[in-house]
Amino acid sequence: MKKSFAIIALVWSLTLIGSNLSAQTNSPTIPVGDLSAFPTIVQAGTHPQLTWNVTIPASVVDVITVTPPGTVTAKRKLRMDVRVLGASVWASTTNSRGQVTGGYYVPTEAQMRLNSGSYSRIFYDTHDDINPNTIVKTQTLNTGNTVNFGGRYYFNGDWSTLYTTTNNNQQVIALINGNTPPTTTPLYQQPTIQSFILPYLDTQGKIKLGPRDVIYLMELTHTDKNNGGWDLQDLALLVTFTEIN
Repeated sequence: MKKSFAIIALVWSLTLIGSNLSAQTNSPTIPVGDLSAFPTIVQAGTHPQLTWNVTIPASVVDVITVTPPGTVTAKRKLRMDVRVLGASVWASTTNSRGQVTGGYYVPTEAQMRLNSGSYSRIFYDTHDDINPNTIVKTQTLNTGNTVNFGGRYYFNGDWSTLYTTTNNNQQVIALINGNTPPTTTPLYQQPTIQSFILPYLDTQGKIKLGPRDVIYLMELTHTDKNNGGWDLQDLALLVTFTEIN
């Protein structure tokens, strides 16, 4: 009497499949399931009956509705985790001849509004201090709850205009896997593309995200879409949704 090596091989194969799916989607959400065999101990040359059940994570559109340019409405009870990928508003320094000699990142603020409430700060810092793995806001959403995001920066003692997902000027947009950012020059062709954007773009310039992710891209320094500086790279948020009971 001995354990069947076929069972061990199949379990190992399913483990590898799950690992590959996780790597491809860049998401913490992975397939889950179970595998059982009857009988669990078999004689050499005989075959057990195998039963397995694998659940593939649902797409983000199965749990939320995204109303352009970026209002999110929950379809079921969810936990929402927000991370800041980058905040690249840059102030250049010049010499007496007007030549650029350097520069620095200016403080940038991200705000969030739940339902019809007021916008409130969820992040304030400069790009130098950002850790994209840090969750800056966790929010429980009930079915029907709506969420909007916005951003602005602080420079020379003044705040810039607060642009939000309730404005229809596309200064702040929400994108999911497979979407293309609405820039005049595609992001992946931008000569000054920010490094924190690159992992979330494929070679065709489409957004590359996990199954439960939404990325928010913000343009805070330009309003003319024909200007080369209008590139939706001033502030970027990654929002992940997880179902809860």
